[in-house]
Amino acid sequence: MAREMEDIYRTTHPEKIPWNIETPPEALVQLVRSGRVLPCRTVDFGCGAGNYAIWLATQNFEVVGIDISPSAIAIARKTAEQKGVSCTFIVADMLGDLREVRGPFEFAFDWELLHHIFPEDRSCYIANVARLLTPGAKYLSVCFHEDDPQFGGSGKYRTTGIGTVLYFSSVEELRELFSPQFRILELRAITISGKWGDHVANYGFMEKK
Repeated sequence: MAREMEDIYRTTHPEKIPWNIETPPEALVQLVRSGRVLPCRTVDFGCGAGNYAIWLATQNFEVVGIDISPSAIAIARKTAEQKGVSCTFIVADMLGDLREVRGPFEFAFDWELLHHIFPEDRSCYIANVARLLTPGAKYLSVCFHEDDPQFGGSGKYRTTGIGTVLYFSSVEELRELFSPQFRILELRAITISGKWGDHVANYGFMEKK
């Protein structure tokens, strides 16, 4: 995944990257505006160009954004600087030991990252998320649902228009994935807005045990 993501961010204009959307998603905004997640030390897994990390920083969150692509992190740092926003952005592999990242955090989120991580690697990823969080910390994860009609068909693995291969999950398999480390507060299918149309997604909001 590292080379694939780096190639995309290095060679593709940000406006043509499907998941690169500057406006924060409504689901994240509602957690903040409702007070279910209060300003705190936060980590954004798979932050990409940093749009959502930067928005959270404007809401008084102390944010660390992590991405596997050096080019994505370079864009994020430049954008934060241009906007006068204080964020920390780190190049790291979410499936590695994350020694570059200093926890703990009280809130973590990944927006449209988990469908890039295939089932055989997900337990490692979730263990990394949990390891960086304090007990009771909140965690938001949103990834494509198996009933999403995008990218041609109903298979679990689908290839996108820019060549990435994604894994489409069911609510049940995510419950099994999250439950050992987290108390699940909400786990359901929702509709989210994409750059070129809506998607059916799995919305998981939980807290570390």
